[in-house]
Amino acid sequence: METATINEIRKSLNSLTYKELVEICLRMTRYKKDNKELLTYMLYYAGDEKEYIKSIKEEMDRLIAELNRGSSYYMMKGIRKTLRMTNKFVRYSGNKQTEVELLIYFCAKLKKAGIRIHASTALSNLYLRQIQKIRKAISSLHEDLQYDYAEEMKTLGL
Repeated sequence: METATINEIRKSLNSLTYKELVEICLRMTRYKKDNKELLTYMLYYAGDEKEYIKSIKEEMDRLIAELNRGSSYYMMKGIRKTLRMTNKFVRYSGNKQTEVELLIYFCAKLKKAGIRIHASTALSNLYLRQIQKIRKAISSLHEDLQYDYAEEMKTLGL
């Protein structure tokens, strides 16, 4: 089976009734958790980005608090899981400002958690890649926001 292009899908969706569209959306959410999470974002959080960011930060706090610090292997797995979750929710938003806020928060939480970032090459590289992503995302924002986030990064020592 060949996958249809976005244009073909758009045309098909435009020809459907409201009831058929609802059924298709509900059917899609049954099969993948990602589809359900994206639909949740679009229905409940798309209009309130601040609340969305707040909920993700709370989830990040929980995951970082639950890190297994007894083993560097399991700690690294937990950190990657937190970052994977953060990046997934940034993708749902598609907003560069949300990306910057969440990645800055992630890096700040790692530092505040007392994790020795430079003790592990893998963790150090992961941390540096996030800082590069933050800088790249900041460069695409409005000048005022660029300045504000650059100052925030300086105060955090990033």
